[in-house]
Amino acid sequence: MKIKLSVPILLFCCINVFSQQSIDLQTCIETGLERNFDIKIIRNTQQISDNNHSVGNAGMLPTLDLNASYSGTNNNIDQFPANGNDKISNSGVNNSGFDLGISLNWTIFDGFQMFANYSRLAELKKIGELNTRFEIENFVSNLAAEYYNLVQQYNRERNLRSAVRLSKERLRIVEARYNIGSMSRLDLQQAKVDFKADSSKLIKQQENLFTSQVKINQLLANDVPTRRISPVDTVIVFNSLLDRDQLWNQVEQKNSIISLAKSEQNISIIDLQKAQSKNYPYIRLSAGYGYSADKYGLSTLNRQNSLGMNYGLTLGFNLFDGLNKIREQRNAKLSIENKNLQFQQLVLSLKSDFSNMWMSYHNNLGLVMLEEESLENAHENYDIAIERYKLGDLSGIELREAQNSLLEAEERLIQAQYDTKLCEISLLQISGNVSQLFKTAQKF
Repeated sequence: MKIKLSVPILLFCCINVFSQQSIDLQTCIETGLERNFDIKIIRNTQQISDNNHSVGNAGMLPTLDLNASYSGTNNNIDQFPANGNDKISNSGVNNSGFDLGISLNWTIFDGFQMFANYSRLAELKKIGELNTRFEIENFVSNLAAEYYNLVQQYNRERNLRSAVRLSKERLRIVEARYNIGSMSRLDLQQAKVDFKADSSKLIKQQENLFTSQVKINQLLANDVPTRRISPVDTVIVFNSLLDRDQLWNQVEQKNSIISLAKSEQNISIIDLQKAQSKNYPYIRLSAGYGYSADKYGLSTLNRQNSLGMNYGLTLGFNLFDGLNKIREQRNAKLSIENKNLQFQQLVLSLKSDFSNMWMSYHNNLGLVMLEEESLENAHENYDIAIERYKLGDLSGIELREAQNSLLEAEERLIQAQYDTKLCEISLLQISGNVSQLFKTAQKF
């Protein structure tokens, strides 16, 4: 009897050989940072906050306007002299006027509110930069995690291919022995069932592999999301020498979320300064230069033209505004208190998350070492089992158990390595060191 792989498996093999693009994490990150839509959007948003940070937007500069207007009236006028003479009636009396001028308005002092506005715009600009940094860190972390998931899926697919080859070899041996009458039909059918079960697992794994490839294509904003991608890395390498105290110090200094929370605290303080600015008087300057022409239908003058300038200085102080100043300042102080409480809550939450990440990282390091030893034992156990099986000293069920033990050991090791890498990525992200995942961080 001739054994054949199923058509889906053969098709996938051909696609892997002829249509795949090999890519490393460095290239993935560089391409993603250049093309990902979320990164482009957050950078545009940051540019908006950068543009808004200006003295003009803060109200420090004067406004200069050019105005032109024309107006006219057409009336019927009845005049009654005081001396009792008969009334004088005029109909269709036209009056018109034309004005052209330039005007300047400038708030010279508003109780330091304009300076508070400028400081607030500076903090919003900083928040825009921090949001961009946070988005990039999040993107790099997600992309790195998916890249190593792709490595994991390829390793699983490779192991399942190996399992299919082992099952195929076992089926060949059983067939040969069945043909000479040294094995029963039950042994042959069981070997076929196991071979098909392994083939089924391989097909399912190919689906998982394809899903991971589509996810990476989406992150890279590839026009063809079904493009076949294979990772350059064949094993998941992780850093086993991270230092807990050093990482936590960097969390306090470099974590994007903490930096954003500090900026939010600063904004609440600035909002209080804005509210307090109403406690001071204000000074406003106005000036203008213009030309006006008036034409009278009924007057001792037919026309009047004027050309010149006007100016004025206003000093004002709000005496009473319905107690709104007091209300706004009280609310601003409460907002500052809330921001401080939220900051303390955030730091406590980060401490908890960091502790959980570190414990998981530490445990997975030990688990990797244990699974490496377990895989070594499983390989040795299978080698002994297959030799005994070829000699007829071991049943098919016992060989299958040895094969499953080997596959499970490989699966556990791959999972432990991947989980350790995810912990490393999470620790680097929370400590603001995600740039260590790639070499050209300064370019972006």
